[in-house]
This record gives sequence, structure tokens and C-alpha cells, in this order.
Amino acid sequence: MEPLYTIKINCPCCESTFETSRVRPSLKKAINTDTDFCSYFATINPDYYVVRVCPYCGFASTENFRDKLMDREKRAYLDKIGVHWSNREYGGERTAETAMETYKLALLSAQTVKESDRLIAGLLHHIAWLYRYDGNQDMENKFLGFALESYVEVYKNERNGDSNARLLYLIGELNRRLGHFYEAVKWFSKVIHDKRITDSSMIRASREQWTAIREEMTNKGQELPEEMKQSGA
Repeated sequence: MEPLYTIKINCPCCESTFETSRVRPSLKKAINTDTDFCSYFATINPDYYVVRVCPYCGFASTENFRDKLMDREKRAYLDKIGVHWSNREYGGERTAETAMETYKLALLSAQTVKESDRLIAGLLHHIAWLYRYDGNQDMENKFLGFALESYVEVYKNERNGDSNARLLYLIGELNRRLGHFYEAVKWFSKVIHDKRITDSSMIRASREQWTAIREEMTNKGQELPEEMKQSGA
């Protein structure tokens, strides 16, 4: 059985119909997952096929984009990006390089039509993962920083109580990965100590990363944040 199959997509921008490839569900089971949810797969990487790129106008989207765009949003995209587009086909098998191209096209599309901060943060985070797969830590960290800024904006604008446990954890974890230990502890502390949060998996993950930070800072002889001095978590 072929690992890829095709589906038809209606472009939200130019409304053309095109085909794009997806990975069969049976091949989507991860063999390993990083602490910021970056997943690794035995054969083919489903993340390479998340973005759908219209070959006619270049508008790139994921399942989380709006199904339809307003006329002014279409015009904004076409005037800024679509006018420079020459027909290219991303519907078949993708390499790491072409996958990166699709994500960056999706990022440009999302920013141009003003998709949500949450969606844009996710795209930035996925681009960081693609750089991680490639072993490019400098660019990975650059995009983790961009994703972190966007996730913080999501938190400021979307106060949804327990449903934000994963978001709070991610903000803490990206801070940790970027070496911002004091900031990381503040965000992990929100998950651990906020009684309104009942997501046990995120509480456990936050405790584990809190402990990892304490051990690393202690081993380096660095002064611990006040939150760690006041509580053993």
C-alpha cells in the first residue's frame, strides 16, 4: 500500500479545486516525541503534508485555516503574494526542503489574511521543528523564539482557564529550550499551582521540566528563581 493518498481541496482564496497528498493514518503513529510535542516517525513524516498549496494562486493553508475568505482578505493576499506567484505543484511527494517551502508559504498566507495568533504560533513552531529535523539549531531557536512570542500573545488574548494548560506549558517549555530559565519557571508554576487547572498530563509535564531546570541550574551553580526557593513544586 502506498503511504500517500490524495484528497481534493477547494482553495479558500481563488476557489480553484486542486489535489494534495496526505499520509495514511496507519503510518501516523510517532515512535518518539520531544517535550514540546515535536514527533518522529519510522518511515514518512506526516508533518510534511499538513500544508495544502494551491498551484494556481499559491495560497497555502492547513485544516485549521478558515474555509472561506472575505473579499478584502482575498485581495490582500493576491495583491501582496499572489501577483508574484508562478504555478508550482506541491501535491505529490515532498522532501524536507519542499515541506519547509509549504510551511513558509502558509505562514505568509496566514499573516496576510490575519489568521489567529494561535494558528500563526503553531506554524512558527512547526517550522522550528523542521529545522530541528534538519539539525539546524540556530534557525530552530530563531523560530522557537518567534513561536514563543506568538504563544504569549495567544495567552494574553484567550483566557480559557483549564483549556490553556497546554498553552501555558508550551510557553514554559519554549522558554526552557531557549535558556530563559526564570521565565520558564514562572509559566510552569502557573500550571502547577493554579487550582483551576486539572489537566494531569500538563501538570506532570510541568513538574518534570521544573525539576529539570532546578537540576541544571544547581549543577551550574546558578541562583534559583524565587518560585523554586518558596516551593519544592
